[in-house]
Amino acid sequence: MQRLVSLVFAGSAIVLMSFNNPATAGNGKPAKAVTSTKKATTFQVDKTQSKLNWVGKKVTGQHSGTIDVSDGKLDLENNVLKGGSFSLDTRSITVTDIKDASGNAKLLGHLKSEDFFGVEKFPAANFVITKVTPKSNGSYDVTGNLTIKGITNAITFPATVVISGAKLTAKADIKVDRTKYNIRYGSKSFFEGIGDKAIYDDFDLAVELVANAQ
Repeated sequence: MQRLVSLVFAGSAIVLMSFNNPATAGNGKPAKAVTSTKKATTFQVDKTQSKLNWVGKKVTGQHSGTIDVSDGKLDLENNVLKGGSFSLDTRSITVTDIKDASGNAKLLGHLKSEDFFGVEKFPAANFVITKVTPKSNGSYDVTGNLTIKGITNAITFPATVVISGAKLTAKADIKVDRTKYNIRYGSKSFFEGIGDKAIYDDFDLAVELVANAQ
């Protein structure tokens, strides 16, 4: 009888240990660790809705135009931007501020030449994100590699990302020093004595990417 009681107590102790030990499940087997799930989503850029506007300034004024976005994607994790890239078709560059057809064609031809973007030799420019620093309310500091005319430089700029269902809209204002990409025409940094014919080294890009969840 005493032996039977001892066996009952021993069995009860084993059962209690199984329930109280977090490393075991109810069947005595090791319990699976609880891990948090991260929802990763890739948004594919819609090139028909995305756009880029450029502005180049000189001593006597400025010019503006557009360049087509040809491809791109943005990677998010739990609706937070993590990475991505986009490409531009430099051959699609336009001038929008000159209404005179002859004057427009003259500037456009110059922009497509080797003095500026050399579009026949370098038909694409691209940007690849290397670092993202979230700020607040969908705003970020974005760092990445910008390649123009086959030359790559790191660049950082502010951006915003808004998500509505399966649609994403990302906007960024980017200031680019063209001389870092061997675009030196009319730059006072390289040509002295050009006076009011000087073109400023920086040009501005206003990028809007519209993308859809895949």
